[in-house]
Amino acid sequence: MKIAFLSFYSGTVYRGVETFVHELSNKLVNLGHEVIVYQGGKKLYGSNYKTITIPVYWDIAKKRSYISFLNYHAILVKKFTNLVLSQMESDVDVIFPTNGQWQSVLCSIWTKSNHKKMIISGQSGPGFDDRINIWTFPDVFIGLTGFQRDWAKRVNPFVKNAKIPNGVDLDKFKPRIKSNFFNLSKPIILSVSALVPWKRQELIIQAVSKLNIGSLVLVGKGEEEQKLSKLGNQLLPRRFKIVSFDYHEMPKVYFQADLFTFSTVSWESFGIVLVEAMASGLPVVATDDPIRREIVGEAGLFVDPTDTKKYSETLEQALKINWGDKPRKQAEKFSWDKIAKQYEDICINNY
Repeated sequence: MKIAFLSFYSGTVYRGVETFVHELSNKLVNLGHEVIVYQGGKKLYGSNYKTITIPVYWDIAKKRSYISFLNYHAILVKKFTNLVLSQMESDVDVIFPTNGQWQSVLCSIWTKSNHKKMIISGQSGPGFDDRINIWTFPDVFIGLTGFQRDWAKRVNPFVKNAKIPNGVDLDKFKPRIKSNFFNLSKPIILSVSALVPWKRQELIIQAVSKLNIGSLVLVGKGEEEQKLSKLGNQLLPRRFKIVSFDYHEMPKVYFQADLFTFSTVSWESFGIVLVEAMASGLPVVATDDPIRREIVGEAGLFVDPTDTKKYSETLEQALKINWGDKPRKQAEKFSWDKIAKQYEDICINNY
């Protein structure tokens, strides 16, 4: 089977969606399928699939607007998608649009006109963008959790849906002997995500600043970097760093830390970094919502991160618990090998 992914930001930034595309594409190739990833950036390290780069310049520091279809990023994705579809290979069987809004609409028109199949994985999370995705009538909409699948059923009961989570490569991400190349006082609390408003990293900085010990490392890039750097250096002098790494370097980053935390908004679809951290042996303190509870299970604690005092107390509590192998055991439920076979079944059985 020939499968195509449209992933505008792949090769330029590396967030959850880009990780999903890269890891799933590699696994589908291993299962014997031909996979093409159309992306805006360079070919990624370790990619076994075919990469076609469609260069469309964009400014990573550009602040995001929430005006649907007409904002800066939506217009860029529209341009990228039109360029992709104008050269899409005619023998493609299934396409996966991953950037939403214009891309989902244009791919829906293209697939229906060309008698192809479109599958959308709900990487945006329960909210307006995934409502648009569902109402473009994909052949299958994939909810990443049971909570999201049930939400999708209510949004449009006429669209077939399934539950398939995001995953982790358990061979890459695994517990190791800890070191400290960050050269910060321990314990080290780690957070990995794009530096954008809805990740709410300022809440992490405020909470960690109330601890008498330890340091905070934020890993990522984005429009909030300057603001977060100023706040972190102000509240956590000599106990704070913002850094970034290529994705293939990330396994060595997790084992520098003692605790992982994720303060995202409750409508975020998943958080691949959660399972990467758990696979690396790290316990988690995450936003208290149904999605994070389903992913983390008994491998962490949950809190409303807007309550700074409670957030700080929960971080301190998590650092005192002997978590044993609970994080790794929880992560083992999310193997990419198993998840790729589920996607393969969806592609084949729906074709």
